Amino acid sequence: MPFELSSDYRPSGDQHQAIEKLVRSLDAGNGHQTLLGVTGSGKTFTMANLIQRVNKPTLIMSHNKTLAAQLYSEFRNFFPNNAVEYFVSYFDYYQPEAYIPRSDTYIEKDSSINDEIERLRLSTMGSLLTRDDTIVIASVSCIYGLGSPDDYQNMMYPLRVGDTIGRDPFLVQLCDLMFERNDIAFGRGKFRVRGDVVEVHPAYLEQTAVRVEFFGDEVERISAIDSLTGTVMERVDDYIFFPAKQFATPADKLKRAMQTIQQELTARVETLESQKKLLEAQRIKMRTDYDLEMMREMGFCQGIENYSRHITGREPGARPYTLLDFFPKDYLLLVDESHVTIPQIGGMYEGDKSRKTVLVDHGFRLPSALDNRPLKFSEFMQMTGQRVYVSATPGAFELVNSRPDNKKFIDVKTRPEQVGYVNRKKLGIKASGADDPLDSFAVSKPGFPLVVEQIIRPTGLLDPLIHLRELKGQIDETIELCRQRVARGERALVTTLTKKTAEDLSEYLQKTGLKVRYIHADIDTVERVEILRQLRAGSCDVLVGINLLREGLDLPEVSLVCILDADKEGFLRNDTSLIQTAGRAARHVNGECYLFCDTVTDSIQALLNITAKRREKQLAHNEAHGITPRSVVRGIQESLQMETPKYGVEDDENTARVAEDGGVYDADAVMAQLEKQMREASAKLEFELAAHLRDQIKALKEGTGSLAAPPLPVKRKR
Repeated sequence: MPFELSSDYRPSGDQHQAIEKLVRSLDAGNGHQTLLGVTGSGKTFTMANLIQRVNKPTLIMSHNKTLAAQLYSEFRNFFPNNAVEYFVSYFDYYQPEAYIPRSDTYIEKDSSINDEIERLRLSTMGSLLTRDDTIVIASVSCIYGLGSPDDYQNMMYPLRVGDTIGRDPFLVQLCDLMFERNDIAFGRGKFRVRGDVVEVHPAYLEQTAVRVEFFGDEVERISAIDSLTGTVMERVDDYIFFPAKQFATPADKLKRAMQTIQQELTARVETLESQKKLLEAQRIKMRTDYDLEMMREMGFCQGIENYSRHITGREPGARPYTLLDFFPKDYLLLVDESHVTIPQIGGMYEGDKSRKTVLVDHGFRLPSALDNRPLKFSEFMQMTGQRVYVSATPGAFELVNSRPDNKKFIDVKTRPEQVGYVNRKKLGIKASGADDPLDSFAVSKPGFPLVVEQIIRPTGLLDPLIHLRELKGQIDETIELCRQRVARGERALVTTLTKKTAEDLSEYLQKTGLKVRYIHADIDTVERVEILRQLRAGSCDVLVGINLLREGLDLPEVSLVCILDADKEGFLRNDTSLIQTAGRAARHVNGECYLFCDTVTDSIQALLNITAKRREKQLAHNEAHGITPRSVVRGIQESLQMETPKYGVEDDENTARVAEDGGVYDADAVMAQLEKQMREASAKLEFELAAHLRDQIKALKEGTGSLAAPPLPVKRKR
């Protein structure tokens, strides 16, 4: 069925022209196009309209699972009648297998799988194989190895009312699909039997099971039922049963794989012994023999993904199967925050390879384990056809490749942050002519601009005013500027260059009477969210940071951004960083940005130029349409931090209390309660809270769980 966009909004501002230009470009068959949309211009709504117009299965990639969860929620609202799926890493906790030769330390793989995300991943795979109206919101984990789509599809089992099949053969078929029989604890991926009635809970459904009723050797009735109460919800004529696991492999393939694994093991042992690496030879033999025994007896083993090349029958060095293989050939790729996501995709392969090479060299894994890997960047590009890069600050890769004369992608080695806006002429990006006045960075091919700007904000808000100040006296002036904003009930951000500077400046500002917090990479993830919440709620007025105060932060109360040492050219002060940081004040009608510098660098000049151009364009639009700018209004996120009472464990309906240092508490009871809360948080896609709970559990297991600071998250008070 076609994609049906459901929304009370209509394209406004720059959205209409951006949609039209991108649709024309995609219809012309262009492989690369870029949507340069400023903060607050409605890029997500533009993407939704693009999907509706192009009408192709779509993959939307994001650089982290939290942002992916936000997009998933938005697109489910936009497309309620289509299949909108969510595909991210399904681990609540993941410690990869590793070996450190210097200290002779082997770190065993440790992980905790999130059942809810696994269900969503299975739902994604099923939708892609059975529906054409599928939108998948995915993190970069979608380029990692997955089971073969052919094997998965071949194992799908369709069943119709009237089919001639006995109950027992049907049960055997369910076992082949990796369902487990459990007549007591009925849950996802399990089935139960009551006489001639078989109830199956598909792994990708949350609260719905399938009841199959037999009359002799004939399927008499198929019903969708409530998995908890058993109430019949719907009668159906047929149903397709999907495998209960992501890595589905037929028995004959697994048997053949064990033979080739044994052959590789024999060759590897001979190689290591010829190199006088007797310890490594003995180690790999013992470990692999144990894995083979587990596969023979149980059908799987710990770390079975390391044998994926043998199981899927791929040649050495061949790319793995990934989620991209489940898409049809003609699908659309939207890369959100592409200036971050594209480099992340390119960096996955080398990091994985370096870790596994050490394991192979020291006899912990067979060389074939290197083929269980993420895609190389060139492989990723070969598996994607038409791409739309979405960012307020697109990088060099996007700009170079979004040219009409480009038939093959150019792998830009220079970091996007070091190229950016000021070097567009060197990259060959041409400014548009009179035929296309709205695209100052559009390519010159008539009718098909591949770099499309979306500058106009529907709210009428302008880019923040940019002010330049001397370095001398920057701290004193920052204090005065912050005091003025606080007096008006507004908030301020201050960016420095180092963690130590951020901490020292925060301490100094606190002595002046300002309510100040600092935030950087050493701050716990959940505590970061709490600090941002406190800033919005008014518990603190000024936030000092380094590089975290950039894309993804939605702080409508912030009207002032102060960038200290703005002329120290580099990663933290290039044009991309300056534009993204200044944009944090773009959601407030009084937004201003102060840059403290003695020289105007190329990056600062780029910020001044782009801001002046955008303000002029927005002002003209506001005057022409009688729009009065208004600040963004958004509810404050509920706190992730919870109180930590003083003594003992209290099993209350609303709270869970843990002792401070020196208190007496039952560690096992606490860990059980924390694990339950961790799973509940993960099921709600609250990954920061789940990660913090995971860290607390780990600390208790290691005997270091004083739980003194930061406070232990527990159940929210209603």
